[in-house]
Order: sequence, then C-alpha cells, then structure tokens
Amino acid sequence: MLYKRAASAWESIVETDHGVALFNGDCRRLLAALPDASVSLVVTSPPYCMGKEYEAGNSIEDFITAHDEILPEIERVLRPGGSMCWQVGYHVKHNVLVPLDYLVYDSVRKLARPLTMRNRIVWHFGHGQHCEKRFSGRHETLLWFTKGNDYDFDVDPIRVKQKYPGKRASRGPKQGEFSGNPLGKNPSDVWDIPNVKSNHVEKTAHPCQFPVELVRRLVLSLSLEGGVVLDPFAGAGTTGVAALREGRRFIGAELREDYARIARDRLQQTLNGTVSVRPDREVYMPSKNSAVARRPEHFWPGAWP
Repeated sequence: MLYKRAASAWESIVETDHGVALFNGDCRRLLAALPDASVSLVVTSPPYCMGKEYEAGNSIEDFITAHDEILPEIERVLRPGGSMCWQVGYHVKHNVLVPLDYLVYDSVRKLARPLTMRNRIVWHFGHGQHCEKRFSGRHETLLWFTKGNDYDFDVDPIRVKQKYPGKRASRGPKQGEFSGNPLGKNPSDVWDIPNVKSNHVEKTAHPCQFPVELVRRLVLSLSLEGGVVLDPFAGAGTTGVAALREGRRFIGAELREDYARIARDRLQQTLNGTVSVRPDREVYMPSKNSAVARRPEHFWPGAWP
C-alpha cells in the first residue's frame, strides 16, 4: 500500500478493481509515472505556501510556480470526462489575505488545453481562529473543473433534505403535486460541513486535515464505481478514505513520511471497516434552553427573543 517507487504504486492500482496505493515522495514523480488519461477524478488541497512545517515554499510566487508545474501533468493524466477538484483557502501574512482560488484559476487558464470550470463551491465551517483585526474566517473554496463537456455528474447520491418537503405546486399542470424531488434537493454550491478540529472524530496529527464528507460528495457525484481517484497532496489520506468507502480505487502522493504513515493507517482501517468517520448529518445548533445558549443578558444582549 505504501510505496517508495512511483511506478510500483501505479502497477498496484491496475492489478485490481479496488486497488489502493500511496507513494511516499514528490507528487511530480508520481504524476510522471501515470499514463495519459488514466485518472477519473482528482481531489486535493495543496500547500498554501505560508511557511508551515510541511511546506517547501512560503510565498505567493512559490504557490504559483508549483501550480504551473503540476497542473499540466494533472490535465494529462485526467481522462476525458473526468473532473479536478482543488480545495484552497487564503494565503495570510500580517493580516493581508490573498484568495488562492484566483491563482489556481489563472494557472488553469495557462494550460495548453484548459479545463472548464463548473462550480466554485463555498465550504463553510463553524470553528477556527478568532481574529482581532479582521472578520474571523469561516470558509474556504473548492474549484471544480472538467476535462471536456461530456463529463460525469450525478447529483442524486448526494441530495440533501428538502427545506419544505411538503410543498406542492400551486398552479400549472402539476398543481397539487409535490414540487420537490422525492430524493431531496441539490446541495447547492454552499456546503456547511464541520472542519476537522481537536474534538472531531476524524482528527489525526496532521494540522490541516479536511473532512471525509467534503470529499465523499465529490466522489459520489463526479466519478463512477471502480474509477481511479488521485490526490497529489494526500496528507492524512482523507481523499483515499472517501474513495475506498464508495467503491473507487485510490492513488496518492505524500512527501512527508510521518504523514504518509498516518494516511497508510487510515487507508488500511478503511479496508478493514474500522476507520472513524463523522456521519453526514445536520450541523448542531444549540437550542434556546441549552447550557451553551444560556448567557447573562449583559454578556449577550438580545440573543433570544
């Protein structure tokens, strides 16, 4: 499962319908070992280049250079009809923010065969650092691109609850009938999914881990069972966990050995059926009478009517 040779990682994927391989090394070496049009879906969150321990660069220029090198290879290995999903936030330095999705979009436009952007999904979460000189950040973005116009997309497996499930059409040929899809509604381009913080059931030692549910929606809606899902910056292996749980094959690269071991263990737990995953459920909101909500009026004036 964990390989030091990129070619061996790919060979293990093609041997079975539900293979899994993690390359412990530079993703550029793994991408070079992958054949043209061999991957159905790419899901990743790249380093933001802010000088963290797992990042080689610490500037906007480093971020742009890395993407200009990697994205042409991503386009090459992506099959026609496949999708690339790039999850990023902001480069932050001295309270100055640079939206990284803008830079990713610019890099994609430079490709000899540019991918087509389909959605800019806002991932909203409730917890994070509290800021004093700007509004606290509580969202990041996910860019979805496709290779060609005939692409895989099936929203039915990821529909969410209707806001008004009993609503009926008031006029027209379907007057009196239920107006919503019985399977639920399209989840839209704003996803409210808790991020992985200290008390999250999926938390590992990786400092910037995204939740399985974020990837699960992409895997189910943008790929077919048995397809190959790639994560060039595998981190704690979250993309692989989501892919394997939904019957896809997974191949990824992680440069740091300690994170690669974490990812390997989570992938093995997924195969064994013992991996910890937060179930897809509505985000908890305290009621008026809960202990969390009860605050002195002078501390939280007008909190409840």
